[in-house]
Amino acid sequence: MTTIALFGAGGKMGCRITDRLKDTDYQMRYIEISAPGIAHLAARGLSPTPQAEALAEADVAILALPDNLIARLSPQIIAALKPGALVMCLDPAAPLAGKVAQREDLSYFVTHPCHPSVFSYDLTPEERHDFFGGIKAPQAIVSALLSGTDADFAHGEAIAKLMYGPVTRAHRVTVEQMAMLEPGLSETTSQTCIRTIREGLDEVIRRGVPAEAARDFLLGHINIQLAIFFDELKIQFSDGAIKAMDRARNQIIQPDWKRVFEPEEIRASLEDITRAPENAQG
Repeated sequence: MTTIALFGAGGKMGCRITDRLKDTDYQMRYIEISAPGIAHLAARGLSPTPQAEALAEADVAILALPDNLIARLSPQIIAALKPGALVMCLDPAAPLAGKVAQREDLSYFVTHPCHPSVFSYDLTPEERHDFFGGIKAPQAIVSALLSGTDADFAHGEAIAKLMYGPVTRAHRVTVEQMAMLEPGLSETTSQTCIRTIREGLDEVIRRGVPAEAARDFLLGHINIQLAIFFDELKIQFSDGAIKAMDRARNQIIQPDWKRVFEPEEIRASLEDITRAPENAQG
């Protein structure tokens, strides 16, 4: 039986993984030191395992830890793992920034959920309200092998499918490609644009448009715009809509914005994401 040591088991992401893996055939060891995290485990009828005990048994170590703490915490974790263990990271930031301690006799696997698509059809109300995924709504995942064999990748992907299930598609990418997806595409690009859209909503409300009218109008138009731009709806924008978009593009979007995908920009973002807080010890 495979033993999994889940670090940060009572945290935000840790709880999601705990809920998905606690009733599987894997032998789980939950590592958590914070009082709130321990309380979250207790609410699930679980208790933390001492770190040394968990590491001595672990075939797989899942690092459900904040990106900016991994550089400080991973050396003691990695040093205590038995040879041949698989280390699973939940996004590419720390691995690609060199913040995860390395050993040649370990394998390293990186995985991240795509989250349920806005174009998910025929969902139940319960599934539709699982915006994050990993509870009811189906989603795809991406995974990469930082080091190891194809067998190690298959092992990690099997666990990832349970962690993030129900999974519709599992995509294999490189760690560098995953970093282009996050933070490059999802957080740097999409999230920034969506924040700008929300600020636009707040601005028209400030200028006197009734809030409910503005929200209904915006979200309905976003629905059509997403469908057209992502080829779900085979129609074209009106001539007036295209003129308005073209006129405003350089006012809202910097002409060289695609530089965010250059390797040096990605690495700068990863360094910022993984930088330890100023009050971190050790």
